[in-house]
Amino acid sequence: MQRPYDLPSLTALSCFEAAARNLSFKRAAAELNVTPAAISHQIRKLETDLATELFRRQHRGVELTESGAYLFLALQRGFEGISDAVRDLRLPSDAEDVVIQATSSVSAYWLTPQITAFWKQRPDISVSQIVSDTGQAAGRADLSIRYGEVEAGDGASVPLFRGDIIAVGTAAFAREHGLAEARDLRDVPLIHVMAEGTDWTGWAQWLDHVGLGAPRSRGMVVNNHMIALQLARDGVGAVLGWTGLIGSLMQEWGLIQLVPETMPSPHSFQLLAHPRATRLALVLRDWLADTARAGVIPAG
Repeated sequence: MQRPYDLPSLTALSCFEAAARNLSFKRAAAELNVTPAAISHQIRKLETDLATELFRRQHRGVELTESGAYLFLALQRGFEGISDAVRDLRLPSDAEDVVIQATSSVSAYWLTPQITAFWKQRPDISVSQIVSDTGQAAGRADLSIRYGEVEAGDGASVPLFRGDIIAVGTAAFAREHGLAEARDLRDVPLIHVMAEGTDWTGWAQWLDHVGLGAPRSRGMVVNNHMIALQLARDGVGAVLGWTGLIGSLMQEWGLIQLVPETMPSPHSFQLLAHPRATRLALVLRDWLADTARAGVIPAG
């Protein structure tokens, strides 16, 4: 009998999703309580099954290929739907688990190391993440991290970090295009992040802030800031980055500030406690707010 769904191993898909979200086999292994070798084996099996490479393996770590990014976004949507159904069916005894929603870039670059540090202090509180770049899953979360305005009725928010917005890329990209000041960016490939339900500051706003008109070059549009940064890392173009979010990762990723001009972020990244937030969720909220104010970024 033919299977109704054309799916590879669900174990392999789960390992791939964790590795893609963390951009690390090691962190995916820690999350799934297996060895990095097991993660690598499952992903190799998946790549063989699909006859395509999903990751580029480099000495600094791994990054998604175009096929990998396509599969990752599809899995995010599917896992969000499954998670919705499972949460609806769970017993009331699970109600005090804390659920926090963030975009993939905020989760990978800031939130996941924070939660790991929190668990070491409060192992009695179970924390689950909803990683969504659409914002559609926030309705079932106790807490959400958002960039931009918070709508009335969504709950009470506290600022986490703000920082400046800078133009980011590789040193090779800067040399290739002779980048010295902001006006040079108008004619080079730019990577734009546009995602439903988010309010990312874009190139038009950034260039306007530094006294320039709209970009004249053709650009690439993606709906995931993590993938946009990876494209910049590959030398595809320049992307905007928030110093409060990616500052500690730029050297690790081989990225530089391309031009000296900056734009103060018009919004802060905010931690929102929804009306349904439990007492334990508020414990995590206060802990995250305190560590953000202290500027603490635990090792991932």
